[in-house]
Amino acid sequence: MHIEPGIVEGAKLSLSIVTAIGSLGLAAKMALTNLRQDGGFGGLVSRSILTTALVFSFFEILPHYPVGVSEVHLILGSTLFLIFGAGPAAIGLAAGLLLQGLFFAPFDLPQYGMNVTTLLVPLFAVSLLAKKIIPQKSAYVDVTYAQALALSTAYQGGIVTWVAFWAFYGHGVTAETFTSVGTFGAAYMTVVLLEPLVDLAVLAGAKALNGLSQTPVVQRRLYSAA
Repeated sequence: MHIEPGIVEGAKLSLSIVTAIGSLGLAAKMALTNLRQDGGFGGLVSRSILTTALVFSFFEILPHYPVGVSEVHLILGSTLFLIFGAGPAAIGLAAGLLLQGLFFAPFDLPQYGMNVTTLLVPLFAVSLLAKKIIPQKSAYVDVTYAQALALSTAYQGGIVTWVAFWAFYGHGVTAETFTSVGTFGAAYMTVVLLEPLVDLAVLAGAKALNGLSQTPVVQRRLYSAA
């Protein structure tokens, strides 16, 4: 989902600053909700550290390859949401992306505003969708494949939509851009097939380790109904 250097340049980068501010505002909103409702300051900090480390690892360790206008990554946004909560997941995505740029990919830093928007806005959408499709009486360890698939599709679909927006915004609506975006979108949607299985595997592991429910390192909703 990294926007390739040169896709958006010059004065057009100013829009990414605006969207990044809005996206980080959404992250702050989600974090504040977690702070108030789930574990307080200690819970938010501990889970944010974990998600940052995981996101950094996803970017640097898991396979990723350039396709069309961007790169295909296994980011596991819905997994982070289900295990740690929207606030810590948002902080982890923003901080992990920044650390990766600072230490391993400084050429990506000018695109940080676009990339952080691409990651955070779909996460906010997932947090809203989860309230609609997962009953309040259900703990997240009991999420079904269909529910996990819906969350993953929403997250990865949001990423593809934002990448397409940046590509058309930067290069214009041309046949070449359509081809590049289509190639990327087709490749990235393969992640949708894998991520729900990862979600269920991680949730099954969490269910077996129910002692985690007594710690601040996972969100309360993982084991308890809302």
